[in-house]
Amino acid sequence: MSSEHTTSFINGEFIAAAPEDEDLDVLNPSTTERITTVKISSPEVVDRAVAAARAAQDRWRRLPQTERARYMIAIADEMQRRHEDFVVDLMTEQGKVRAHAEGEVGKAIGYFRYMAEWARRIEGEVIPSDRPGELIVLQRRPIGVVAGICPWNYPLFLLSRKVAPALITGSTLVIKPAEDTPINALMFAEVCAAVGLPAGVFNLVLGTGAVGAAMSGHPGVDFVTFTGSTATGAKIMESASKSVTKVSLELGGKAPAIVLKDADLDLAVEKIAESRLLNNGQVCTCAERVYVERPVADEFIKRIGERLGRLKTGDPADPTVDVGPLVNRKAADRTRKVLDEALAAGATLVAGGGRVDSPGYFFPPAVIRVDDPAADILYNEVFGPILPVHVVENVDEAIERANDCEYGLASSLYTNDLNMTLRVIDELQFGEVYVNRENEEAIQGFHAGIKASGIGGADGKHAIEEYTTTQVSYIQRH
Repeated sequence: MSSEHTTSFINGEFIAAAPEDEDLDVLNPSTTERITTVKISSPEVVDRAVAAARAAQDRWRRLPQTERARYMIAIADEMQRRHEDFVVDLMTEQGKVRAHAEGEVGKAIGYFRYMAEWARRIEGEVIPSDRPGELIVLQRRPIGVVAGICPWNYPLFLLSRKVAPALITGSTLVIKPAEDTPINALMFAEVCAAVGLPAGVFNLVLGTGAVGAAMSGHPGVDFVTFTGSTATGAKIMESASKSVTKVSLELGGKAPAIVLKDADLDLAVEKIAESRLLNNGQVCTCAERVYVERPVADEFIKRIGERLGRLKTGDPADPTVDVGPLVNRKAADRTRKVLDEALAAGATLVAGGGRVDSPGYFFPPAVIRVDDPAADILYNEVFGPILPVHVVENVDEAIERANDCEYGLASSLYTNDLNMTLRVIDELQFGEVYVNRENEEAIQGFHAGIKASGIGGADGKHAIEEYTTTQVSYIQRH
């Protein structure tokens, strides 16, 4: 069962649709059939949502952190109760296979439980003063009203990643889900209502890019957190700058996997294959290109082609399916165009990339060998299940090729040499380096990119810092 509601959620209730609200059909990417129709709010509704969040924020921040944590645990418990509903929704509206949908729902629930644990961990500082009898006290304070703009690839988890740290630190939110995947966000709003989260603490505005622009440029917003493309992130930063509003941007990636000649090839093949098919290749941290040393290149390419070539692509409702659809027709057409252009430019198809006899947006994973180090597919993010492999002569070339990219989010390295591991980590220009495994960051760690991959970060204590400001008090004893 998905959401029974189809309108924005503001100040604790689902609002009535306005006459000017447009209909948006939410489609099942496996069948292209309509799941439901939601009402798209106008940008003017953002004013109403921000006002509700602002009105609720002072009372919310004054609650003890342990009380805010109780609400978060209640949210996690209610999400757990509706676990199967969320799983089926992600399979239906986003196209995840069951294992990946279950993983996302579990991570979303776990994120609320983890962030609730920070209720008694957020610390300040007391610093000695140069003045006799004075204390310098630093406190973490709520940032205020948070605008969160969510993507479609991990809609529920990334919503949770934005909501949970805001709630525990005493901020309130206005969230915009992606147009392709609004149902899970409506279900989450139902969860908030079911547990009695105070009105105005969480608000949800269904809308297009115009709503996102209104949120990022709103003078009543104190912090904008966005996950999506680098191009859109740049527009959000420009919009937020007009009010000098803080932003956190998790943007695109072109993650390189470096496979050295001493690597465990069985491990490298399995982990890179798992990464490339994760969420049907629609993950900004998954392996988007491979640089493999020549002595093991032929064997690696053969094995990775066999591994990805035997996967079954189809409707996630079929339990035997390994890879589901891409999110929409545009994504499927773009991925097909990227493969065709790469092959036309001289790449060699190793495996996959065929067509599925179905109306859905399917694209079987493809492995290609790319000999031209300047090929576009080694530089531009695909966000689809195509894995280009380029052969390098040595580790120096691998590092140079990996770094020669505008993105700096995730990277990976396969080797059994500790000294080499430390050297490569030191030279890679990426926010994340995975050694002998692929993406899937830890919630207690730090998720952040550099260069064109973003600003700010998430997870662990760094999320607490991201969603708070520091107030300093100089207390003089008389």
